[in-house]
Amino acid sequence: MKNRNSCFLLYNPIYLFILVVFSLSVSDTITAQLKSEIKWDNGNPSIVIDGESYPPYAYMSYLGEEKYYKEIAETGIHIYNLPAYLGEGGINTTSGIGAFRSPIWLGEGEYDFSSLRTDFEKIIKTDSKAKVIIRFYLDPPEWWTKLYPEASAQLPDGSNFRQCFASDIWREKTGEVFSDCLNWLQNSKYANYLAGIHVASGFTEEWFYHPKQYQDKNPARLQAFRTWLKDNYKSKAALQKAWNNRSITFENAQLANIDEPTKREDWRSKEHERNYIDTYRFQAEVMVKNIVYFCKIVKEESHGKLLTGAFYGYHYFVGDPRRGHGALAKLLDCDELDYLSSPNVYNRVIGEDWPAMAAINSVQLHGKLWLTENDTRTAITTLLKDRSNDIAPPGAYEDGVWLGPDDLKTSVSFLWKNTARMLTYGYGGWWFDMWGGWFSNPQLLNVLEKTQQIYAEYPPSPGEQMKSEVGVIVDEKLSFWDPTYGKLTEQILSNRYPLAKTGNSYDLFLRTDVERIPTSQYKVIWLMGLLDLNSREFDNIEKWTKQGITVLWTNGSGTTLFSTDQDEVIFDGKFKWTASELGELWNEAGVHRYIETDDVFYIGRNWMGIHTIEGGDRIINFPFNTQVIDPLNKKILATNTKELKLTLKPKSTILLRINPLSK
Repeated sequence: MKNRNSCFLLYNPIYLFILVVFSLSVSDTITAQLKSEIKWDNGNPSIVIDGESYPPYAYMSYLGEEKYYKEIAETGIHIYNLPAYLGEGGINTTSGIGAFRSPIWLGEGEYDFSSLRTDFEKIIKTDSKAKVIIRFYLDPPEWWTKLYPEASAQLPDGSNFRQCFASDIWREKTGEVFSDCLNWLQNSKYANYLAGIHVASGFTEEWFYHPKQYQDKNPARLQAFRTWLKDNYKSKAALQKAWNNRSITFENAQLANIDEPTKREDWRSKEHERNYIDTYRFQAEVMVKNIVYFCKIVKEESHGKLLTGAFYGYHYFVGDPRRGHGALAKLLDCDELDYLSSPNVYNRVIGEDWPAMAAINSVQLHGKLWLTENDTRTAITTLLKDRSNDIAPPGAYEDGVWLGPDDLKTSVSFLWKNTARMLTYGYGGWWFDMWGGWFSNPQLLNVLEKTQQIYAEYPPSPGEQMKSEVGVIVDEKLSFWDPTYGKLTEQILSNRYPLAKTGNSYDLFLRTDVERIPTSQYKVIWLMGLLDLNSREFDNIEKWTKQGITVLWTNGSGTTLFSTDQDEVIFDGKFKWTASELGELWNEAGVHRYIETDDVFYIGRNWMGIHTIEGGDRIINFPFNTQVIDPLNKKILATNTKELKLTLKPKSTILLRINPLSK
C-alpha cells in the first residue's frame, strides 16, 4: 500500500506541480543572489541593489554587537561591512594586534565558516533589510606558509613570512580558496543578504606590504621583477640607458634595497637611481595585479552580481614608497573594480580638513565610486584593550590618533564634517565603529540618521554654478624619488590642509589624467609635486596661461608661478603655503572665494559645509543668486540672496543646501 501511494504521488501532475513550486521557493530563499551596482545621477553616486537605490553610506565594526547593529538600523542605514579572515594572523604585524575573527582556511580543502555565520546572524536578527559587503582578508594562515615556503616571503634571516605578493603560487592557490568561499556564500542562506566583496590583504588590510616583506628574498619576486623590466623596457639598450649602466641586462638586474636606513635628504637622481624608481614601480604594480586578480574572481563567481572594492591609492597622504601605493592609474582601468577606499587622512584635529588619501576626482573620472572609511574617534570611543584583551597587547592602539576628543560637541562636529565632505565632493563611505560603541549616543546617531535622510530628501545635482575654480594635479609616484621614506614628500603634500581653508573647494587629479581634465573651468591649476615636466606639460602651461589660467608648479626646488600678466615668478625653496598666502593668489587669479576666513570650507553639488573652531559671525558671498536651506531644521534661511550672514557656534560644523536660482 505504501509503495502504491508513493507511485501515485510521484506521477500525479498536481502533486508534481506543488512539489516543484515548493522546491523553487525553498531554493530561492536559500540561494537568491542579489544584483548590486553603482549608479550615478548628476554626478552623485548611489548603490543600487536589486533595483532599489541606497545612500552610499554603510556601517562596520571589528567587534560587531547586536545592540549596536540595532541602533544603526534605526538610523536608516542598511548596508553593513563584515570582516572575514582566511588566516589567524593579525592585520598589523608591527603592533602584535591579533586577528578579529577565527580563521576560515583550516587546511587543504578544509574550511570553517562559523565566523561568517555568526556575523550574518547578528546582523539579520536586528535588521531584516540588511545588505552586506564582506571585507575578505586574504593573507594566508601559518600552516600554509610552512607548507609552501616557495610562495612565502623569504626573509634575510632564513625564516618565512606569510606570502610573497609576487608569487603566482600564492595568488593562484589563494584564488582557488577564495572561489570556494564565494561559492559557499552564494549557496548559503545568506546569499540574499550579500551585496559585495571588499578584497583585502597586507598590512592593516590595505594592500600595503608588511614591513618584513620589504626585504623579501624569494626568487619568484626577483624573477617577476626581471620580467616586469622586460615588459616595460622591451630592449636591453633601453634598460641600460635608463639605469645609466651598460652592464645591466634583463638576466642580471637586481631589486634595489628599499629597506636601507635614511642617509640623505635630497631627491633621488633621475640619471643614477632609476633602479630604485623601477623597484617601487614594480612593487606598486604587483599590488594592483593582485587586486585586479581577486576582483575578477568575485565578478566571475557571482556572474557580475556582486560589488567589488579595495583599499588603494594612498598617494595623497602615505609618503613611504615601500608601502606599494603608486599605481592607482593602472587600477582605475580595471573594469572588474567598482569602488576604492581609504580612511580620511590621520591629522584628526579640530579645525583641519580630513581629505581622502587619493585623487578622488580621477577615481570618479574613471567611473569608480570612492567610499571613505570614517573611523572617526568620538568622546565615547573605547580602546581595544578595554573591549578585547585577548587581541591587544599592552601599549597597542592606546594613544595619539586612537583617542577621541574630550567633549561630545566636538565629536558631533567631526561627524558632520565627514558628512559635509562626502556630500560636497560626491562620494560615500562607511562609519567605522572599530571596537563598538563609538557612535552609541543619541547626538552622534542623529548625525548618521540625518545624513541618510537628507541624501534621500534632496535631489542630486552636479552643482554647475559652484564648480571648483582650482584644479590640483599630483604625481602619485612622487614618493618614489624620496629617499627619506616620506619626509620630502610630506613637505609638499601638506598643502592639502591650507587648501581647504581658502574659501572654496578644489579638484584633485592624477598627473596621468591631465589630458582628460576639463581645465576650462579653472582659474588656478596647481602642479603639486611634479619634480620634472615633459614637453607636453610645458605646452599645457603655455596653453593654460594664454587662456587666463594662473599656474603654480611646485617641484623639488620650490614653486614657480606662471600667468599672463607677468613673467615667471620663482619662489625658491617655497614648498609649503599658508591659507592666507593661497587666498591672496586666488584673489589675484580671479577665483571666487565664498568666505575669507581660516575655517574649513566645502562647497559643491548644491551643498555647503563650514567647520570652525572659534565660531562667530560670518558673511558668505555667492557669485549667483541662491536659495539657502538649513536641511537639519528644515528652515529656509534665504529665498534670493548673494550674501548670507551666519553666526557659527564654536567647535561646530554647519551644513547648508544651496539652490542657485535660474538667471
